[in-house]
Amino acid sequence: MNDSKIARINELYKKSKAEGLTEAEREEQAILRQEFVASVRKNLKSQLDNIDIQNADGSVENLGEKYGNKSAN
Repeated sequence: MNDSKIARINELYKKSKAEGLTEAEREEQAILRQEFVASVRKNLKSQLDNIDIQNADGSVENLGEKYGNKSAN
């Protein structure tokens, strides 16, 4: 998700509060929001997959490997 798309989401939000949106703008807003949420989820999953934890016995486990590291989403 690039900055121009985020700026467009914000523009549409402000316009919806000020004067309302056309049907096409509402559809565009919904699509952009879905893209944004998907991007946030992908980034969070990537971060979580790269966490290593140290067990009591001193061994280190990668959570992505332990819980499947399903990057095909």
